[in-house]
Amino acid sequence: MVYGYVVRDQPEKWGERTRAAAGIGARQLRNSWTWLHKLRRAMVRPGRDLLSGAVEVDETYVGGAEQGAQGRETENKAIVAVAVEKSGRGLGRIRLRRIEDVSANSLLPFVQSAVTPGSAVHTDGWKSYAGLAKAGYQHQVTVISGGSEPAHEVMPRVHLVASLLKRWLIGTHQGGVQHQHLDYYLDEFTFRFNRRRSKVRGLLFHRLAEQAVAIDPAPYRTITGKPMVPSASVSQGQ
Repeated sequence: MVYGYVVRDQPEKWGERTRAAAGIGARQLRNSWTWLHKLRRAMVRPGRDLLSGAVEVDETYVGGAEQGAQGRETENKAIVAVAVEKSGRGLGRIRLRRIEDVSANSLLPFVQSAVTPGSAVHTDGWKSYAGLAKAGYQHQVTVISGGSEPAHEVMPRVHLVASLLKRWLIGTHQGGVQHQHLDYYLDEFTFRFNRRRSKVRGLLFHRLAEQAVAIDPAPYRTITGKPMVPSASVSQGQ
């Protein structure tokens, strides 16, 4: 937040009236946006532990409504793979990753990067998960299509996390997240969710700052893929 306003994912498209209402200039907004992205890149701890035990895995779709798309079909939405540890009747840690498609070539590497081999992985009957047993997992399959129980009751944890993620993207970020930056917003959501019960909030920022100085620099041009253009007020010496 900057002066009560969410720093959206396209700072260069903020109009003069919007910036004036927020009480900030174009350069301030751009710097705030850039620093938030620098911190998001530090939210994944190198060598972090994989999920273990019993884990639910599914996919969800991020983006607006599409005409004519059914099931796992999509034209413009981003596909996000979701893995959630079971913790009794509740939720443990999570992992999120944007994937290219819902093929085995995308889903199996996600599971292998997120879940410890030998863990019990619960999925629906989608064919792309068929190789999990051969990959060393205890694969529990529940065919949801045509079943009597709705998906959110059969696999409640992944559906709850997917719902919370979408609410966060729409509510906190006002739906202004571009696909090219989505991976880092997923890292932020994961960082926040996995530490939701932390009793020492100040230590979280301390750890984040430590990780931020340990990773490679991420200047504005690296984050956006384009050079920083000075704002009009800066170029005029104001």
